[in-house]
Amino acid sequence: MNSQQTAAQPNDDSPIIIIENMHKWYGQFHVLKDINIAVSRGERIVICGSSGSGKSTLIRCINRLEEHQRGRIVVDGIELTNDLKNIEKIRAEVGMVFQHFNLFPHLTILENLTLGPIWVRKTPRREAEENAMYYLEKVRIAEQARKFPGQLSGGQQQRVAIARSLCMKPNVMLFDEPTSALDPEMVKEVLEVMISLAQDGMTMLVVSHEMGFAKSVAHRVMFMDGGEILEQNTPEEFFNNPRHDRTKLFLSQILD
Repeated sequence: MNSQQTAAQPNDDSPIIIIENMHKWYGQFHVLKDINIAVSRGERIVICGSSGSGKSTLIRCINRLEEHQRGRIVVDGIELTNDLKNIEKIRAEVGMVFQHFNLFPHLTILENLTLGPIWVRKTPRREAEENAMYYLEKVRIAEQARKFPGQLSGGQQQRVAIARSLCMKPNVMLFDEPTSALDPEMVKEVLEVMISLAQDGMTMLVVSHEMGFAKSVAHRVMFMDGGEILEQNTPEEFFNNPRHDRTKLFLSQILD
């Protein structure tokens, strides 16, 4: 990965995600405060910040894994409300990759990948299996298709989790610290898959502390603290000319 590589710009300026004046509370705790984001199609955003800053909660609100209490979230023209049909539509279009893979341990890798397309998209089994093998090839793990998750390394399982999301043909991919549970030697293989996705033009929101990935792949880097977006900019400006004192402190602690 070349941290000096320049990310290609998004193809289309029309927002695929719009978040306006969004707030979220856990009881009395105000976890997200007045969040405003517009994400263009094909745009790649890396969200960073200290633990507890609200970054994971933010992306979990985009597919209603967390419910916001105020403001608007619109994904590909559909507003997230309590309407279950809209939630299902958005979840079908938004892929999510978690820290801990969330694979079904009793199913083979191939079965993990075909479950969603068969049951949610009503894809015929043979077509679902062909698509699954295509995406397993894409993440360079096709030879593991008949194995079970417990037979794979952490890095391999995370690549399977990415392939599983891709099998649903999403328009947006959300990544919640996808490398934080991995041993250091496994991080590179997962980041390489994510870089390949970026080169294919996938819209991506990535919660991560992998600053080399942010520098090489992101169009925008956002810094969150205390439930707010304190700063956002191009990677070059964000890393070379941080404006907020809290951002400067965070970067001084995380960068060598």
